[in-house]
Amino acid sequence: MTVSEAKTLLTKLPKADLGFFPTPLHKLKNLSDEFNINLYMKRDDFSGRNLFGGNKIRKLEYLLGDALERHCDYVFTYGATQSNHAMQTAAAARSLGMTPVLYLVAIVPPDKNDIRSNLLLDQIFGAEIHVVEMKDGESEEDAENRSFEMAKERMKELNSLGHLCYDIPMGGANEIGSAAFIEGYAELCEQLEALNLTPDYIFHATGTGGTMAGLAAGNVLLGSRSNIVSVNVSKKNEQYLIDTADLATKSLRLIGSNQSVYYETDLHMDLNYYAPGYEQPNEASTEAIRHLARTEGILTDPVYTGKALAGLFDYARSGRLSPNSTVIFWHTGGTTALFAESSILGSLRMPLV
Repeated sequence: MTVSEAKTLLTKLPKADLGFFPTPLHKLKNLSDEFNINLYMKRDDFSGRNLFGGNKIRKLEYLLGDALERHCDYVFTYGATQSNHAMQTAAAARSLGMTPVLYLVAIVPPDKNDIRSNLLLDQIFGAEIHVVEMKDGESEEDAENRSFEMAKERMKELNSLGHLCYDIPMGGANEIGSAAFIEGYAELCEQLEALNLTPDYIFHATGTGGTMAGLAAGNVLLGSRSNIVSVNVSKKNEQYLIDTADLATKSLRLIGSNQSVYYETDLHMDLNYYAPGYEQPNEASTEAIRHLARTEGILTDPVYTGKALAGLFDYARSGRLSPNSTVIFWHTGGTTALFAESSILGSLRMPLV
């Protein structure tokens, strides 16, 4: 299928106007020379109307387009207290006249007297914020499930008052949100065609799997041979791959394609760079963040993009990327985390000498 045909399929979905697309694609010349590859960066950190864009803006155009078509006036979503997705949802909802309601698990407990980064932006956007503190012995998944139940009760309350609520899963990871990254993949292909290039490798950070699913779906739909390397930012298992492939296939069905994504052949996750866990930094990501900043003057974050960048650098240094190959790093945003709690930053924050 051609890029034009793929984009035509997507026009059947309702869509809100939230971002600035296409996002820039530019070559990282210094790192290209260092690694003997042609390294480009896809700048979805430039996608939003404010300074704090990211990959969720693509998803929210379709998700909130659906919400508008359903005449919803409240938008619910979930994440950690420093969730990029939650912050971008709050911003997007406000721009469309909706009220955002956020249920945020305190994986890293915020200082109530020193609210920072995305949680501060959530406040400025006037979101209804519910911080879900983790109980003793409770896992992240347990706390997340509890937040979903709390949200259901709040939705019932609002519904009884005549409000219509739209529920967005964590990361916008459903077939509507992932369809946005079929469009994103088509957008990238258009940009590369204009440069007479084809992508050999695409690196990106993956959390809930929605972006991963959409890119894989786009890759299959367009018959591309790109090797998409999805670098995990938290511990996952094979079921994650199965669920992500199912999500990708559902996104294809949503736009009228009968093609399918298979986890054994179409998905490639790498679990070697997330440790010790979500919102917990490591030295490889810290080094990658500093190296990109000091060679190209571009910032990434310790939770998502820094870990994916560490993966790309390791692949390049260990010879796993073919010389002169075309490599894309998909910058999914999130640099607000550079102003988050010290435990998220790790050794990036240093005392002045």
